[in-house]
Amino acid sequence: MEEDIKFYRELVKLILENVDAGIHVTDREGKTIYYNKVSAEIDGISETEAYGKHVLELFPSLKEETSTILQVLKTGKPVYKKEQQIYNLYGQRVYLLSNTLPIIIDGEIKGAVDISRNLTAVKKLAERVVDLQQEINSFKGSTRGVEQARYTFSDIIGEDPKILALKARAQKVARTDSPILVYGETGTGKELLVQAIHNLSPQSKGPFVSQNCAALPATLMESILFGTVKGSFTGAENRPGLVELADGGTLFLDEINSMDVELQTKLLRFLQEGYIRRIGDSQIKRVKVRVIASTNMEPLLAVEKGILRRDLYYRLNVVTLTIPPLRERKGDILLLTEHFIKEFNRKFATTVKGISAEVEKLFLEYDWPGNVRELRGVIEGALNLVEGDWIEVWHLPDHLMPKALNHGGDGAVFLGDFEGLSLNDAVAMVERKMIQKALEKSGQNISKAAKILGIPRQTLQYKIKELLKK
Repeated sequence: MEEDIKFYRELVKLILENVDAGIHVTDREGKTIYYNKVSAEIDGISETEAYGKHVLELFPSLKEETSTILQVLKTGKPVYKKEQQIYNLYGQRVYLLSNTLPIIIDGEIKGAVDISRNLTAVKKLAERVVDLQQEINSFKGSTRGVEQARYTFSDIIGEDPKILALKARAQKVARTDSPILVYGETGTGKELLVQAIHNLSPQSKGPFVSQNCAALPATLMESILFGTVKGSFTGAENRPGLVELADGGTLFLDEINSMDVELQTKLLRFLQEGYIRRIGDSQIKRVKVRVIASTNMEPLLAVEKGILRRDLYYRLNVVTLTIPPLRERKGDILLLTEHFIKEFNRKFATTVKGISAEVEKLFLEYDWPGNVRELRGVIEGALNLVEGDWIEVWHLPDHLMPKALNHGGDGAVFLGDFEGLSLNDAVAMVERKMIQKALEKSGQNISKAAKILGIPRQTLQYKIKELLKK
């Protein structure tokens, strides 16, 4: 029995010391009885210094009514997702998101545990985004539009019927202020399309404000979107949100399916009523904004999974624009390749003419899971390496180069495979199979494959080049 107690005590200690959150435990009086190393890092207070000290002694900026630990000790009720900006005993400012729970034994409150995450850096970055948007909005004239939304429909490259139909549909809906829902896989160019719509719309002279919904925690996202008033939570200041800053223009909410479901309710209310209320404010404000949202998941699937509210989906789904993935518009691959080569020739002062026949074949057969963004990255990487006029297979990333050699075989070689072959052809077959196997074992990494084969990387690249000619 005693061994079991020791085992579980050590287990709990290991867990508490290695979780990615600050754990602060106090007794019923509010004095610290446990304080893990993450708490020490977040609060800037050493573990030894924290032990035995009262909460208000550790954090002089707090009061009995503003400390979640003291509130929980008093009421016995947990406090969830509480935002706090506090100052430790050294005067350092810390921004926290906390869950504070009572420790109740036999109906009596024995203490409290505070589980916190440090959002200081994220909050500073998010507030800087808002500040920059305010600065952008303060500009007048041509500089304003350039800073906010620089893409137009002429920047959407493609002659595939799906892309032409998408552009025509988007140009029509650009003329109104109706909400739009854009669906497209990662890398298809959702923001490019949204910026083009904004620049053709009646809102083009207004702000263009973009926010990725997956980039910030839910509670912080609410304050960034709708703003705060001084005193709405500890350390809060009077600050407008992105919705306010987009007044008269377009608000683009990327990855709306990543937004907290509770926050989606508040967004829906704004879309229906046209009014916002800053966090902690009693006043409402009329804001006229066109909202365009995007999702990288099929919208109805997101609704079925419960990560996109059905009522919000119907409110946003006034117009739906679906961007086809690159694998469904393969006729545009070479057109986009030429466009990106010209772009990076200008940027790098190079004179690359195009891609080789082997690269062209590879590009047309490849599925491009990263879509147009992946193709652009591949061309940029290649132009960093090309010394001649053409992009060759060995200028491509490691994960693409081996595909040019793969003809569907499993890499195994049998004696019967050599029947009717000359010695040179048999050697070439073995070499191809060995290279395929080495690439598979190395996870398609050229350098590692070369080590497996016991040859220099440059030699492997040369052999791949020669094999591709056959």
